[in-house]
Amino acid sequence: MIAFWFRRDLRLEDNAALYHALKTGENVLPIFIFDKVILDELPRKDARVSFIHATLCDLSAKLAKIGSTLQVFYGNPVEIWQEMAEKFALSAVYTNHDYEPYAQKRDTEIATFLGEKNISFHTFKDQVIFEKEEILSNEGKPYTVFTPYSRKWKATLKEFYLKSYPTEKYFSHFHKAITKPIPTLLEMGFEETSIDFPAVIPDKNIISTYEKTRDFPAQKGTTRMGLHLRFGTISIRKLAKIALSQNETYLNELIWRDFYAQILWHFPYVVSRSFKKDYDNIQWENNEAYFEKWCAGKTGYPLVDAGMRELNATGYMHNRVRMLVASFLCKHLLIDWRRGEAYFAEKLLDFDLASNNGGWQWAAGSGCDAAPYFRIFSPEAQLEKFDKQMEYVRKWVPEYGTPAYPRPIVEHKWARERCLEVYKKALS
Repeated sequence: MIAFWFRRDLRLEDNAALYHALKTGENVLPIFIFDKVILDELPRKDARVSFIHATLCDLSAKLAKIGSTLQVFYGNPVEIWQEMAEKFALSAVYTNHDYEPYAQKRDTEIATFLGEKNISFHTFKDQVIFEKEEILSNEGKPYTVFTPYSRKWKATLKEFYLKSYPTEKYFSHFHKAITKPIPTLLEMGFEETSIDFPAVIPDKNIISTYEKTRDFPAQKGTTRMGLHLRFGTISIRKLAKIALSQNETYLNELIWRDFYAQILWHFPYVVSRSFKKDYDNIQWENNEAYFEKWCAGKTGYPLVDAGMRELNATGYMHNRVRMLVASFLCKHLLIDWRRGEAYFAEKLLDFDLASNNGGWQWAAGSGCDAAPYFRIFSPEAQLEKFDKQMEYVRKWVPEYGTPAYPRPIVEHKWARERCLEVYKKALS
């Protein structure tokens, strides 16, 4: 018997490792593990855990229709696989690649243990189009600037890379197992959330006009596919295929995901340090009162505050606004980008380590392909340009324009000059 381990790929269709497992012709036992190592660090009302739980219930129902069942566990993955090796006569475990440092360490440990039991461990590329060393410069080095990377990415792309894996052909190979109840959220120490999750069906109308609508937070101009890409409830190949035929700007957004994933793979130190190491010399102010006001959306800058309140209420923030609030924290408030990165990691439904880290280092100027440190967004200019009618602001900051709304915690011109001085000193 073969085990298939669901992770960042919570779907039956177009799933690389699942396809390869089913195609062997052996019985395939589908498994998911709620990783206690990860879950123990999360707040009790984490909407992402609710999303995963609901998705697993849906997956289990689909498997039940074809006579199989999803085996869901809660615990330390290494210990779970030790139990599985004792309980089942497994010959192999199939799963898809995960590029994050913790996941690599965990997978190495599990592969070593399974190998000692003569159980092979097979992993496949699934969550990106190109990975690891697949896109390199002519000198054989990883790209650290997006534009040349994207050119090479597009030049390398062939229809083969976007081809769907026809898993449905082999559904009869799923193991006919006895139904095992999925642990409840309560049993794992979590609570239900009231946050709404976006539909998994991509809106092709939004994709077709993406470059015209994506910058305006009051409009429904982005696909909200981030959550589904993060947990693999939609295939990257499916989205890239649509983007390739409909909108290059949207395709570029998907290429950014691949870019940041390969940065994390080649330069894992970015998890805790600046890509450009000199930026670790910046003397951050790290004013706690200002950080709390930023988190709460009470900075006195309406577009910044609207973005933070949207994030806190929904687990989502519009992409344009993400850039502004990140820049504001690092450059106006001189608070270490790692503080903001950690806050986003806790709140964002679509949190992805590689993309979140890349986005924050871009905003701070410390990243591999970053905005120059002297580019400091003016919150007023951004508001004038992208929410001139104040629709987005009034939705999330209803007290704006009344005495209840706070005055700006820092003055833009002064904060800009202070930032330039601090950065210049650190980088000279």
